[in-house]
Amino acid sequence: MMEWLGLPPAASAHAAGVDQTMVLVHALMAVLFVGWTIFFTYVLIRFRRTAHRDASYHGLRGRWSTVIEGAVLVAEVALLVFFSVPLWSARVDAFPPEAQSTVVRVVAEQFAWNVHYPGADGRFGRTSLELLGPSNPLGLDRTDPAGRDDITTINQLNLPVNRPVIVHLSSKDMVHSFALPQMRVKQDAIPGIAQPVWFTPTATGRWEIACSQLCGLGHYRMRGFYTIQSPTEYEAWLASEAALIATP
Repeated sequence: MMEWLGLPPAASAHAAGVDQTMVLVHALMAVLFVGWTIFFTYVLIRFRRTAHRDASYHGLRGRWSTVIEGAVLVAEVALLVFFSVPLWSARVDAFPPEAQSTVVRVVAEQFAWNVHYPGADGRFGRTSLELLGPSNPLGLDRTDPAGRDDITTINQLNLPVNRPVIVHLSSKDMVHSFALPQMRVKQDAIPGIAQPVWFTPTATGRWEIACSQLCGLGHYRMRGFYTIQSPTEYEAWLASEAALIATP
């Protein structure tokens, strides 16, 4: 049904809640649009100049306008209290434990997504501005014991299905926006701030990482891809990337 409404396929555990809230909000907007259109059409005909030469400035009188305004207010409060706020709270306050999640760093820059995995030891290696360069866009220090087995990719994010994912998002230069439409995830990447965002993939596939923030003349080139794999496929991918690091 969501695809019929024009939404991309839902592939995360929280996508259904996001879709439900969006549908309810747009349904309310549709009711308001139809209602206001009918009202404007009515007053244009009912109070046309040929029928009423003298203007009346007192406005509508009666209880129906008050009742309708109150109903709209109740609907908006219900959307906030029972749908939007709980959904937002779950995404912000209910982060899964990192020990039970796949944890990655994603660092945005004009015009690429740099991805950093902690490696077999589960620890991210040290990074330094002095080490930044075309061949080391993350400034990863390979002499650091924690960084020797770290895996880095550019514009490619691999993740296992049915396991929580925590992405520590940041930017090297300006504000970008990390968008995974199928996961119903969109979060700004801001210089100087490491912003965590989490989700749980529920379907395998390969989709595009989009930058939803205009970030310069090359914005159109800032395209990456994320692949949701089975646990076996993901472990095989990690092993193949680790073998490339070990190769002299």
